Amino acid sequence: MTSARLSTLAHLRGDIERIESQSEARLLPRAALGHAEADAALQGGLALGAIHEVFADEGRQVAAATGFIAGLARRVSPRRPLLWVRQDFAELESGALSLRGLGEFGLDPRLLVTVRAADLESALRSAADALACDALGCVVLEIWGEAKPFDLVASRKLTLAARGSGVTALVLRVAATPTASTAETRWIVRAAHSPPAGRWQPAPWGAPRLDTELVRNRHGPNGRWIIEWNCDACVFHDAADPQPVAAAIADRPPAPPALAQRRAG
Repeated sequence: MTSARLSTLAHLRGDIERIESQSEARLLPRAALGHAEADAALQGGLALGAIHEVFADEGRQVAAATGFIAGLARRVSPRRPLLWVRQDFAELESGALSLRGLGEFGLDPRLLVTVRAADLESALRSAADALACDALGCVVLEIWGEAKPFDLVASRKLTLAARGSGVTALVLRVAATPTASTAETRWIVRAAHSPPAGRWQPAPWGAPRLDTELVRNRHGPNGRWIIEWNCDACVFHDAADPQPVAAAIADRPPAPPALAQRRAG
């Protein structure tokens, strides 16, 4: 086959992929997040019956990523059971899931089922079996570290199971580097500065704020937003005066007295 014919074939394949991608985008039902710019990038909201990856930016951001996952699960399916699959050692690394914390994100603890898997292979099997059950509203798969078994083939199996049942899969990746997958979207989540609540508020702490970066979006543009979770309305929205949390530099030596004085002035 000549190079010209190979080039034509490649262009035709690209056109077919774009047409199929646009068709899938129109057919997939969606759940709006409540944040106008994010929903616009997602063409109306998070696609249901698909896989979405959420990466904790370094292991210390696992709490922020877990909160984002909880908010997504609430938006995806507020009144159907949620199955959360974790590896055994995840509780040692980050602690047990807080039912009170999940409740603040609008999730009913009575509808939460947790599965503790001995290893990643068992976790993948549990998630695939759960995604085949259309009685569930959402399946969360929590994976720690660079997980070789979670490759493109395993991701494709989860996607097919999700498409068949309409159940949405949220994959929480901690201390990992993004690799090729069939995920509809991929997010990197960090904590954002949350000012304390007003003096008349019942709690002294502010609403959950997250620095969310959409780095993969199969049917639209990427973006980055600092969003806030509204615990009453159970939606994400723009944070007023958004500020990311500055990373602490543990190995920086103290500034010389003269320099410190100039900084203070």
